[in-house]
Amino acid sequence: MATTTRSQPLSDTAIFSRVINPNNDDLPTEAAEAFLRIRFDALDLDRMHELAERNQEDLLSPDKRLEMENYRRVSFLLDLMHSKARRSLKKHHVGQ
Repeated sequence: MATTTRSQPLSDTAIFSRVINPNNDDLPTEAAEAFLRIRFDALDLDRMHELAERNQEDLLSPDKRLEMENYRRVSFLLDLMHSKARRSLKKHHVGQ
């Protein structure tokens, strides 16, 4: 089996970004609307805010810094999903 070499980054976020392909507006309306309903709940938003404040004060332990990084990555991926959903809805709206 031949192996293809990719020049693109291999991080989990980079791979998922290519999978989602936010520049592609091919989601059905129902899927796009469902993507936009996926959000952090209030407890997670509060936790992210707390971690960000503690980080600005340089008070995060290595474990808390990892937690903050995990939130950051999930937030980035959610942004990609929302972007794809908005593009898809815009395409469907214009086509009507």
